[in-house]
Amino acid sequence: MNTAFDLLTVGRVGVDLYPEQSHVPLAKVRSFARSLGGTATNVAVAAARLGRRSAVLTKVGADPFGDYVRDALRDFGVSARFVGTDEDLLTPVVFCALDPPEDPPLLFYRQPAAPDLRLVGADVPWDVVGAVPVLWVTGTGVCAEPARSTQRKMLRYRARRAHTVLDLDFRPMFWSDVDTARREIGWMLDHVTVAVGNRTEVEVAVGTADPHLAAARLLDRGVTLAVVKLGGDGVLVATADGSWTVPAQPVQVVCGLGAGDAFGGALVHGLCAGWDPVRTARFANAAGAIVAGRLACADAMPRVEEIEELLV
Repeated sequence: MNTAFDLLTVGRVGVDLYPEQSHVPLAKVRSFARSLGGTATNVAVAAARLGRRSAVLTKVGADPFGDYVRDALRDFGVSARFVGTDEDLLTPVVFCALDPPEDPPLLFYRQPAAPDLRLVGADVPWDVVGAVPVLWVTGTGVCAEPARSTQRKMLRYRARRAHTVLDLDFRPMFWSDVDTARREIGWMLDHVTVAVGNRTEVEVAVGTADPHLAAARLLDRGVTLAVVKLGGDGVLVATADGSWTVPAQPVQVVCGLGAGDAFGGALVHGLCAGWDPVRTARFANAAGAIVAGRLACADAMPRVEEIEELLV
């Protein structure tokens, strides 16, 4: 049993370019700051900041940005051992416009395809997939082949071992239609133990944006922990023993991007520590609030002492 890592995340990676001028459209931005990005990658960084041994399974292009991704991961304390290279594609770049800062629009450069969607079985560290305490997969990871089939094989191999987490991570620009997304993400629900998403994402996954009804439907699919993020209204966590709504931490939002990934890394920390759902949600809410008050994603992830100070 391979126990070198606490967490293996699978999926999206890229280079985020953040405007250094707020409240202006991209066409008016004069300069950008570079940061490591991608949901699965950011969650691994967030967990590493909290002392967890993290690794990412993904791919980059054979270009200088691919080198940057590997170097940045190592600098954040995340293993780059499972970051492959696609010789035919470029490392994705994402532009963010801080207008509005609460929900910044994103412009993805992932054409003709993103390397992280070219994962195949030969790229997968199967011993780690079977043994790691937390495996983190995403809805985006099944939006295209061959990553869709690869992620399905990983979940079958994992055999619903705790903790197998599905970040619903619905991005409409990656899907032809909602019905296809619901079908593919729905398949994954039957093979994981934890599901986490916001109101829009749970509506795609189980057909309702009502948090209590959505949580109930997630539990009916065999998930043992359902997490529905409610933005300014906090977060709903539900298990077979009940459901609880944990209030949000108030924050002056600088950039809403990355807050959900900070939440995810803190969720992983709570799962690894064996905390109860309410304690985990409080800790994760605080982590998300801290990042929402900062610019950038990976670089903004908080440490344990920062989160604990906010919770005092």
